[in-house]
Amino acid sequence: MGDGVLAGKTALVMGVANHHSIGWAIAEALHGAGARLVLTYQNERMGQRVLPLAETVKALTFECDVSEDAQVEGLFGRLEKEVGSLDCVVHSLAFAPREALEAPVVDCPREGFRIALDVSAYSLIAVARGARPLMKDRGGSIMTLTYLGGERVVPGYNIMGVAKATLDAVVRYLAVELAPENIRVNALSPGPIRTLAASGVPGFVKMLENFKAKSPMGRATEADEVGDAAVFLASDAARGVTGQLLYLDAGYRLLGS
Repeated sequence: MGDGVLAGKTALVMGVANHHSIGWAIAEALHGAGARLVLTYQNERMGQRVLPLAETVKALTFECDVSEDAQVEGLFGRLEKEVGSLDCVVHSLAFAPREALEAPVVDCPREGFRIALDVSAYSLIAVARGARPLMKDRGGSIMTLTYLGGERVVPGYNIMGVAKATLDAVVRYLAVELAPENIRVNALSPGPIRTLAASGVPGFVKMLENFKAKSPMGRATEADEVGDAAVFLASDAARGVTGQLLYLDAGYRLLGS
């Protein structure tokens, strides 16, 4: 997509962890395409990583823990007052407690299951509900990050695969429900990328090496490819695209194993 394709648009990116995160790659790409950025961070500790990055792209910043309804509602209330409207929301959020993530699904504790689905899937519902009024005049684009582990069993992905399957279903339902308001809801599905979040997945290094060895293109997904795809989904070029999972996996999904 060319420079300036998102000029005049405002994008909210939720889930930037550090300069290696997929959320940051997306934020940089949206900024490069001309979008005005708003970044959120979960708490003060995460803010110490995000605030310096935000300065480099002149982004507004807000604290928001998506597991707390009051914080999500407060975020969008402040955005309505300080920004006015939104054209794009990027939901790059997922979490499961270590004891849940490391256990086979059959041994996943109830509370770990609840937290994984709350933060990784329900939060998209809460965010879409908050963003909806800020997109009412001209529509908008909401996108999230998913993974093939929500469709197939990926060894080591465990309860996060269940959470991603739920997230994929949320994307489809929201896409249909918000389509009359010209709000599009899609998901980006890249292959494994080295990030802070990925480091918590058991056997991630083996997963990545297997991916590179088997993908038809013979390589891993690059974070900037995800950023470029996000620019497309945020732009008017994708005005007819909703309810889709856009695979950025060098063809890996096409294989039988």
